[in-house]
Amino acid sequence: MIEDVAPRQVWEALMSNPAATLCDVRTNAEWSFVGLPDLTQTGKQPVLIQWQIFPSMQPNGKFLEALAQANLELSDHLYFICRSGGRSLAAAKAAKAAGYKHVYNVKDGFEGPQDARGHRGTVAGWKSEGLPWKQG
Repeated sequence: MIEDVAPRQVWEALMSNPAATLCDVRTNAEWSFVGLPDLTQTGKQPVLIQWQIFPSMQPNGKFLEALAQANLELSDHLYFICRSGGRSLAAAKAAKAAGYKHVYNVKDGFEGPQDARGHRGTVAGWKSEGLPWKQG
């Protein structure tokens, strides 16, 4: 089972644990047009690996290979984030099955669910929590 971790707790882990890494599994279009978590204060950069390839949204058959090439240790604490928590949960499960021991899903992702007006980023998630981020 993969634990959902609130964005603020993820931020605290990134600040305090040298073995903590944020893995953003959204698409390159989302990174460019929606924005990225800004980890400057942590002294780290997010690991960017698409779970699905834009624009076809086909599964990334090289996801685990790319994760291995990111110089992550099997004992590192990996926090997976996507738009709202679905793709990141699937990516976390794949990482766990590949032998990574400490994998977590960022609850509500980067933008969270839609609000009453159909907008994301206002109800829950990384942006809603007021955590650092930057536009592509």
